[in-house]
Amino acid sequence: MTVAAPAFGRFIAIDWSGALAKRYAGIAVAECAAGDAAPRLVEGPGGWWSRTAVFDWLRAELPKEPALVGIDCAFSLPFAVAAHGFPGREATVFDLWDAVEEICAAEPDFGGGPFASHPLHGVGFWHGGPQPDWYEDPHRATEWACRADGLGHPQSPYKLIGSRQVGKGALAGMRVLRALRTALPGRLAVWPFDDPAPGASVMVEIYPRLFLKHTGFGQRKIRDGAEMDEALRRLGSHPLERTGAVSDHDSDALVSAAGLRWLAGTPRAWAPPGLDDTARRQEGWIFGVGMTGS
Repeated sequence: MTVAAPAFGRFIAIDWSGALAKRYAGIAVAECAAGDAAPRLVEGPGGWWSRTAVFDWLRAELPKEPALVGIDCAFSLPFAVAAHGFPGREATVFDLWDAVEEICAAEPDFGGGPFASHPLHGVGFWHGGPQPDWYEDPHRATEWACRADGLGHPQSPYKLIGSRQVGKGALAGMRVLRALRTALPGRLAVWPFDDPAPGASVMVEIYPRLFLKHTGFGQRKIRDGAEMDEALRRLGSHPLERTGAVSDHDSDALVSAAGLRWLAGTPRAWAPPGLDDTARRQEGWIFGVGMTGS
């Protein structure tokens, strides 16, 4: 199926964090306009971002102009496991978000940690120590498709181990997505669960390594301004002309903003072959994954 790609005047990418703190070096926000101008970093209040500050900024900015917003976190969980938290009914991603919010409502700054320790919904999370015999490392279809495309190896949100764990960031992101969708009725779609509407902003799940793979960087990290400009050039963007070292968080946000603009006009990105009913209703999809499948 071929669908028309939505049109946007603004592209925003957010490198995310699920850490427990008041402000985070691990959150970076970048944006660029339609065309080919270089992306720019958006500075958080006081020079730092919190998750609440990101929510407040997006709530204020998104009504101004239709934007495509990418956030580097899983928008859902593998439902082969998550479904056990909803016995007797076929839950959707919105039911999952409601459960995360109900359990974590008292947690400051959209924290999602209590969900992973809940006696019902927390079953399946690997919290520490050697890998348990029962742990099966569950993944969503989009994560397997990302591997098959050679675009990287996303971690399972159920693996809360080590520096690469993504589960707590995903749970925090779900709370933010739910709150934004509630705060901006009719003005914001969360893809692929909602269909993009004319004149509305759209939020998509991103995996920054995907864009770096497309620029030829493979598993290498961007370390300085020269490498940043080369990646941007390969994504159809003017250079940033920044000198000196570039942090992983800043580079991921900047490259992802340019990458979203580069990819947004591709109809197949909005309707990859693997995007089935399970992905649309429950598990979600990483934007730009699976476009070459049959």
